Amino acid sequence: MGQACGEPGDLVEALIRQAEELTGITLFIATSFSGDLTPDFAARIGVSSMGAIGALRNLAKTGRLQIIPVHVSQVAPLITAGILPCDVAMVQLSPADETGRHSCGLISDYVTAAVAKARLVVAEVNSRVPFTCGESVAASDIDVLVESDRAPVEVQGTTITQADQAIARHCAEYIGDGSVIQIGVGGIPDAVLRLLGDRKDLGVHSGMLGDGIVDLAEAGIVTNARKEIDRGVSINGALIGSRKLFDWAHRNNTIRMCATNYTHDAAVLGKLSRLVTINSAVEIDLTGQVNAEQAGSAYLGGTGGQVDFVRAGARSSGGAAITALGATARNGTLSKIVEKFDGPVTTARSEVDVVVTEFGRAELKGQTLAERARRLVAIAHPDFREDLSRAARDIERRGY
Repeated sequence: MGQACGEPGDLVEALIRQAEELTGITLFIATSFSGDLTPDFAARIGVSSMGAIGALRNLAKTGRLQIIPVHVSQVAPLITAGILPCDVAMVQLSPADETGRHSCGLISDYVTAAVAKARLVVAEVNSRVPFTCGESVAASDIDVLVESDRAPVEVQGTTITQADQAIARHCAEYIGDGSVIQIGVGGIPDAVLRLLGDRKDLGVHSGMLGDGIVDLAEAGIVTNARKEIDRGVSINGALIGSRKLFDWAHRNNTIRMCATNYTHDAAVLGKLSRLVTINSAVEIDLTGQVNAEQAGSAYLGGTGGQVDFVRAGARSSGGAAITALGATARNGTLSKIVEKFDGPVTTARSEVDVVVTEFGRAELKGQTLAERARRLVAIAHPDFREDLSRAARDIERRGY
């Protein structure tokens, strides 16, 4: 099923109505923000995902979500190979253009791979979905067409905290004129984008974009004029935001919606200089390992596209790969920089470049484990530095 703001609401409601009558059905969806996929629904129809993002977190809390550890860039190849089975593709598309093709609208990522593989393609053609340049589906590829006029799922911006603002200031120092940015949605990304109003000729190559990109584009800050490839065009895979974002993207040839085999491809990303990538984490240990998925027994995030973009940003000439996170959780009672964690390693320490909290930045690339630990202690919350310093001294004594 199409994900995020591309979740086909009428088709979801039809599944919910018929859930008790259906047996042996499983649903894969990468993220969901609608709130329609409840634990009760998942008790009847098995739901799997690459993470517990958005409303899927409620399913994970109740044991109703099966996690597939997979990068978002791997989803389409797994569908194509039949490893991730796709018998029926349920997708949301825009109305057709004059050539009879429907744009993928708000979500590109694995949509066309699912359409190509599925035995049956059920398309919700929504009159309120923008026609976006890029990935599209031919009318002849649709087996069942359901017309819709419902408002697409919207994801409103979150409140930007003082910590978000402090983190954003450190991140923005790495973004200069002509930088190409990859950024997500949420408080920190929105705060970063608000600080870029004095930059010139920014470029965009991202897996997702939110409302914050609109103001920069309309102000002439984002021009993509200095990119080595895709000059003049922002590359993106998912529009996750409000009507403001959707209306801006409608028939806008300065943004192109692409599948993950382009947005996340190492060869494509390797052509971009000054690429600055910004990704989040649940916690980081003193050697630089990143956990972006699980806190204790609670599954909170997912693998997403983090590793692809961390590698690309760290290798880009004049670029940087930033892992940004608040220094604490649970109202300041828990440090997110830890001696070691019990959860999964999403991004290996050998890949990590720059870590940013509200207390500063730690440049880790090329540093010894002992030096990494010292730098990470320095950007931890002061309340936890004493204990972390002891652990850092142990690393220094051992050398690892």
